[in-house]
Amino acid sequence: MLPTIDEIISNFELLDEWEERYRYLIELGRMMEPLPDEAHTDANKVQGCASQVWLTTDLDSAGGRPVLHLRGDSDAHIVRGLVALLISLYNGKTASEALSTDALALFKELGLQEHLTPQRSNGVRSMVERIRRDAQMALAAS
Repeated sequence: MLPTIDEIISNFELLDEWEERYRYLIELGRMMEPLPDEAHTDANKVQGCASQVWLTTDLDSAGGRPVLHLRGDSDAHIVRGLVALLISLYNGKTASEALSTDALALFKELGLQEHLTPQRSNGVRSMVERIRRDAQMALAAS
């Protein structure tokens, strides 16, 4: 089970070296619930990522408001950790909360923005856009 986003932020602050932070990201990826093979489809694939990334968004309702339940996977260890970080940030939020969550500000706060390659940064933006699009579609359907 993944730690909460607050636990992740706290753990990041304890790690001084970027090598340790990368190892922690990889560990987060390993903690993720495995994505079933049947979910590795073109429909779930996130476009715009250099690595292969799959995201699924399931919805349930809390007081009539759609709530996001995310799962994901990647074929690259660090990217899988980035997926885990985003899942910890967005999972269990209502669609409107997800739309007001600024993942890129969190990545900047954690220092990830300047320690990721441009390709990985673009991939993170693509994942965030996908989650936001799913949240917008959930709101429109509710």
